[in-house]
Amino acid sequence: MLRISRLTDYGTVILVYLAQRGDRLCSASDVAAETHVALPTAQKLLKVLAKAGLVESTRGSEGGYCLARPPSSITAAEIVDALEGPVAITECSTEASQCELESMCHTGGAWQRINQAIRDALADVTLDELDCPPPAARTPAHKTAGVTARQQR
Repeated sequence: MLRISRLTDYGTVILVYLAQRGDRLCSASDVAAETHVALPTAQKLLKVLAKAGLVESTRGSEGGYCLARPPSSITAAEIVDALEGPVAITECSTEASQCELESMCHTGGAWQRINQAIRDALADVTLDELDCPPPAARTPAHKTAGVTARQQR
């Protein structure tokens, strides 16, 4: 299964929160409280995001964090790269592949094309677009059936 880590998920939530605040500086404790990410985790993620150039930090009593660039110029690919490293669904999809079978493998080219398609899809989605609550239509029917029946009584 292809799946981003929980830390990448939390990092994205933090970036969306900062995007919603515009240029206002937010302390790590405010970020943690508002996003419901534990403070130590938020602090760790903010440092990683700052090191990757996605977030800027300002020291001091009036300091805090804000996005380093407009949310429309930060891509999901950059976020994943910062928090997980480059997308590589197979060993031969990495730049420094060390697969012993690569020279005789008949599937590597296809996996590399798939990897590139995933990378391209991530690069096409910006932080602005990630600020998108799930549509109500995606709520599983079993979760809404009981509510609907109770509301009709």
